[in-house]
Amino acid sequence: MNLRILFLHGWQSRPGGVKPTFLQAQGHRVLNPALDDDDFDAALATARTALAAGGLDVVVGSSRGGALAMNLDTGGIPRVLLCPAWRLWGKADRVPPGSVILHSPRDEVIPFEDSRTLVAGSGLAPSALWAVGEDHRLADAASLEAMHRACLQVAAGETP
Repeated sequence: MNLRILFLHGWQSRPGGVKPTFLQAQGHRVLNPALDDDDFDAALATARTALAAGGLDVVVGSSRGGALAMNLDTGGIPRVLLCPAWRLWGKADRVPPGSVILHSPRDEVIPFEDSRTLVAGSGLAPSALWAVGEDHRLADAASLEAMHRACLQVAAGETP
């Protein structure tokens, strides 16, 4: 299954990083806009414009990009969040059913406990939180594969 994915990068990251490039290498079409690092509302506007392009299957947000994804009205498009920095940016404190969150218990930037709190506060099953990775970046092979599996799963409507 080839997906059309909106990938929202983290703070001080740029389009074309390891994670969106990995998804492209799996045969997916990845929209990966440059997001403003200094102005959350400007970054959110860019994400909304990309979302409006339509035809998306999944929204993936990494760290600050996860906070952006949480603050987007995706119109039912499922989300995969990677170490979402929701306590630092935006106002959203919940995600809808069908969302999957990947987070490293050894994350040195965003506490793993933040994702546990997000899952519980959103009423998601504990299985919606996948403990993966060696650090905040989630750029190791196992984390990249888990991100890919999560995208396929949520796009297929499979609830974690």
